[in-house]
Amino acid sequence: MAAVRNILFVMCDQLRADHLGVAGHPHLETPNLDALARRGVRFERAYVQSGVCGPSRMSFYTGRYMFSHGATWNRVPLSVRERTIGDHLRPSGMRVALAGKTHVLPDADGLQRYGIEAGSALDALLREGGFESLDRYDGHSRPGRESGYPAFLAAHGYGGDDPWNDWVISAEAPDGRIVSGWQMRNARLAARVAEEHSETAYMTDQAIRFVAEQGERPWFLHLSYVKPHWPYMAPAPYHAMYGPEDCLPLNRAASEFVEPHPVIAAYRGHEESRNFAREEVARTVRPTYMGLVSQIDAHVGRLLAALRAAGRLEDTLIVFTADHGDFLGDHWLGEKEIFHEEAVRVPLLVVDPDPRADATRGRVERRLVEAIDLLPTFLDVLGLDPATHLVEGRSLTPLLRGPSPATWREAAVSELDYSFRQARITLGREPGQCRAWMVRTERWKYVDWLGFRPQLFDLAEDPQERVDLGTSGAHRGVRAEMRDRLWEWVRERKLRTTLADAEVRRRTARHKEHGIFFGVW
Repeated sequence: MAAVRNILFVMCDQLRADHLGVAGHPHLETPNLDALARRGVRFERAYVQSGVCGPSRMSFYTGRYMFSHGATWNRVPLSVRERTIGDHLRPSGMRVALAGKTHVLPDADGLQRYGIEAGSALDALLREGGFESLDRYDGHSRPGRESGYPAFLAAHGYGGDDPWNDWVISAEAPDGRIVSGWQMRNARLAARVAEEHSETAYMTDQAIRFVAEQGERPWFLHLSYVKPHWPYMAPAPYHAMYGPEDCLPLNRAASEFVEPHPVIAAYRGHEESRNFAREEVARTVRPTYMGLVSQIDAHVGRLLAALRAAGRLEDTLIVFTADHGDFLGDHWLGEKEIFHEEAVRVPLLVVDPDPRADATRGRVERRLVEAIDLLPTFLDVLGLDPATHLVEGRSLTPLLRGPSPATWREAAVSELDYSFRQARITLGREPGQCRAWMVRTERWKYVDWLGFRPQLFDLAEDPQERVDLGTSGAHRGVRAEMRDRLWEWVRERKLRTTLADAEVRRRTARHKEHGIFFGVW
């Protein structure tokens, strides 16, 4: 019997790969996550399939590239035809639950066309992306009826019609004024909510309660934190844990403004980029961002202690990751989306309790892995159908347990649809013209922009990605090779989603058994 009976899948929103102590940050304190890395494998080069919450998460949940699942932006529904983690795991008897954020938007048209009864159990599952929702809270706006957080806040004395805006993401200024965390100038102030009533603490409570209630029943829990995503507002003491002197140096240079790529230039015109281009903004926001990360670390430690007390560390696969990063002023940008490392490379820690993983504990794995690799890993460790006709990632178990494969993925791919952004209007593009693809190999990162010149970065000579070789005559051959890699990737996408490979093998060359004798002499 497999050692793994349960899976804890922890995801942060907008957490950069370089913002963990174990990843080399010189001042950020993440002792619990550092200890988790020592118990498992830290994947140094883990890439998301899109630097945007929605499409990235849909790739995590389906094991498929954005190209294949089609949910290209936030609030673009995931088709009901797509099978998610819950669809793959639930038939085995496993309870598949969510506490936190998913960004799943229901495919209302598909539900109606297929005649799914509104309010039914199936309707509820499909609307939540296949998760049983313990508490759904996406964190970008005041939580509604999908979450118990508003009632929790009210029960603890946080008054008003909108306690999230009034308390959780607001602060009291030195002059007594109540100010909003939506204004980044207030990021250094303490949130009005007590730490034990904050978003991170509340959702950890839901996870601990869930684990305690399961007993011996196998479970999968997706604990999805909304932080350190904006609004950048941390409760005391985390708001003041770090100062500007503790932050990583800004990764940007004036030379990046010399003949910039048109799309990058358009993104630098966005309000968040114009503000983060000011050093004052980065110095104000980054320490609070770090405090939010340390707060997450503390609550992950609280959850791990609960797992240990319940005897579940011995049979639970633990994954810690993020849906994308955050520029925080690097490359003169705010937010994420663009294909620099700060946005598309994420932390990935995997702790496998199986004794076969003992030899890899504490390992830093530098091979290229992708977000879509997690679902096939879950299926593999549980001994379930790998669904190879659907799933486009590859199981990480050979990197966790060995034997270590002689060959592995040579390139990682990420995608972007920027049609919902102001950059589209600035550039005069139609929605269908706003696509881009990144291919990253050991040395090169190539970005193919629909309708614009490509970008190319030499990661060996320019790891900070400040020199765009997209028009360099000396690198014409490299760009051609990388474009060929992209075409090979397109040709490998899995389009047959209604019939498993095993059934194809069973039916191959069987036409005569059905009385069909074409071509016979």
